[in-house]
Amino acid sequence: MAILLNQEQEMLRDSAMVFLRENAPVSQLRKLRDSGDEAGFSRELWQGFADMGFTGVLIPESYGGLGLGHVEAGVVMEAIGRNLGAVPFFSTAVLSASLLARHGRDEQKQKYLPAIAAGKIVMTLALDESSKHRPEQQALRATPNGNGFRLNGAKTFVVDGHVADTLIVVARTSGKERDSDGISLFLIDRNARGVAVERTAMVDAHNAARIFFADVDLDAAALIGAQGEGWSILEAALDAGRVALASELLGIADEAFARTLDYLKERKQFGKIIGEFQALQHRAAHLYTEIEITRALILRSQQMLDEGNGKGNDNASAMASAAKARAGATAALAVQEGVQMHGGIGMTDEFEIGFFMKRQRVAQELLGDTNYHADRRARLSAY
Repeated sequence: MAILLNQEQEMLRDSAMVFLRENAPVSQLRKLRDSGDEAGFSRELWQGFADMGFTGVLIPESYGGLGLGHVEAGVVMEAIGRNLGAVPFFSTAVLSASLLARHGRDEQKQKYLPAIAAGKIVMTLALDESSKHRPEQQALRATPNGNGFRLNGAKTFVVDGHVADTLIVVARTSGKERDSDGISLFLIDRNARGVAVERTAMVDAHNAARIFFADVDLDAAALIGAQGEGWSILEAALDAGRVALASELLGIADEAFARTLDYLKERKQFGKIIGEFQALQHRAAHLYTEIEITRALILRSQQMLDEGNGKGNDNASAMASAAKARAGATAALAVQEGVQMHGGIGMTDEFEIGFFMKRQRVAQELLGDTNYHADRRARLSAY
């Protein structure tokens, strides 16, 4: 398969770019940050996402979606990265939608997928319990209780957790804290009795939450998949999220590079445009090649997930980790070079290049940083 977007995918990318540039420029994120907006995103913009069909990219047509794949979700995430769009697309339309579309029961799909596609609800995955991404380390317990379960524990760094209507919570129903066996997934109303949410503002002006569960009672219908067999379901959803984040990081790198090039062409020093200096030309050329290599790797990893129909395998998972690791490193290089080549003005809050640096740092940490995925790729490739 050619590592290129087809015509329909290019059209989707272009429409997402235009929509976000017109409706969600970086200035909107600054406004949300400075105003201390309670939601941290625009509900009107989210509805616009639904009207454009973006929220249903990974949802089958039979449930009101577009029935597309990870490549298409990636081009939307790339547009979000280029504009730093503050929308719950990643948490709701990627992580939650892909998990439910592939592994949810029919009644769960009927209830949630059409609502996601229509932009009527926000969902998120409550997974990590420490400052670093360690999906197998689950201490939150779901113990049998009558015909259902009772949850006790806490989650941290839950993206959009403060505004989510429904949570997909990863809990342990058996086994030890570091075992991959014994993990189960549950659908929980954020306003359910015993659920407490603490909003946290991240360094990039986006929002997350700490969520506490104290004797939260659930019936058996809340369980996704089979009890104690949620690891494979979880890994498939996380790989979908990882390649989506890789696309967002690519968008961040692309935009930082484009803005830096524009600055090199207009800034004068010693009577010359600084872009004429050979040292800066070499650095720009190196960054361009890094971005293009990363672009090809990300696209191939998304194609592999689509070829596997979202079920996941070691080869596709290894590629997903390779894409996430490289995208994080490439975006870090792009924003660092951008700030340095902008000189002193690049360090000021008034100049937008700093927003890209902050978002890059958060996106790199989400679902595993470069070191985590370099190690995971090696393990999956039997190194």
